Amino acid sequence: MQRIKSLFIWTGIILLILFWLPLLALIRIFDRNPVRYRTGKWFRKLGYLISKVNPTWNVEIEGGETIDDRNPYVMVSNHLSNADIPVISNLPWEMKWIAKKELFGLPIAGWMMKMSGDISVDRSSSNKRIGVFKQCKYYLDKNISVIFFPEGTRSRTGKVNRFAIGAFDLAIREQKPILPIALDGTQDCLPKKSWVFLPDVYVRMKVLDPVSTAGMEKEDALKLVEDVRRSIAAQIADWRGVSVDEVLG
Repeated sequence: MQRIKSLFIWTGIILLILFWLPLLALIRIFDRNPVRYRTGKWFRKLGYLISKVNPTWNVEIEGGETIDDRNPYVMVSNHLSNADIPVISNLPWEMKWIAKKELFGLPIAGWMMKMSGDISVDRSSSNKRIGVFKQCKYYLDKNISVIFFPEGTRSRTGKVNRFAIGAFDLAIREQKPILPIALDGTQDCLPKKSWVFLPDVYVRMKVLDPVSTAGMEKEDALKLVEDVRRSIAAQIADWRGVSVDEVLG
């Protein structure tokens, strides 16, 4: 029975994506904003709808009620699965995603990421990362937030692994606040190497309080990394009813 349900869900997702591609292209043509605000926001609506097409996902969202998406943040989230992106897209904001360049080479999804102005990063080249931070600065200066998965790759254990320092260096250099996002449950949305969705998956997402970087210097970045990582882990630990150390990878 779950296989049949999954087949219908995948059919709905594919039809939604095929419908969205020409729609987004049309929006992009008439979007004269240099940061493609409207195009990006409509692309995030696709992620939101993908999460709603799947009746096996029960998404609970807390926090973020006072966040203004035109007051830019450097957003950071822990990373558990490919489902993180459509779940985070439930947030009613536009933010530019920093994603590995391989995703931009994908048909349809990659095309829409390019149209929306998301940022490609080549993780094999430190020199090219300088260009990524220049793009991030451009968006922040134009009042658009950027979002990172500072773990770099999905956690295979459900723990919060070590964070790379890049997003935090950026926030300090540009004197923009960090906006942490805690996620749990997305690791159960779709088992690895399977196309069958598990039934009754409960996903939790909480937008934590912004962390000011006002007055911070470059040497404060390491402490900022650990403070933010620990705050995300503490929220996940609270949900799971375990200690913070059990969540930290």
